[in-house]
Amino acid sequence: MDLILDSVLTCPECGHAKNETMPTDACQWFYECESCHTVLRPKPGHCCVFCSFGSVPCPPIQAGGDEACCGSKT
Repeated sequence: MDLILDSVLTCPECGHAKNETMPTDACQWFYECESCHTVLRPKPGHCCVFCSFGSVPCPPIQAGGDEACCGSKT
């Protein structure tokens, strides 16, 4: 399976959208919107900002579904 590494993050506060490359070795817990400077954090039950606000879920979730790596609910 080919992983998609680019995701468009959209700020829920101002609507600013930016294409970002997702890390493959870690979950990104924080992201500062470059427009309004709001610091985005994952929604409850999500592992990272890409799963909450991105157009594509993070690589660990793409690779293994909800029980993968940072998607684990333990």
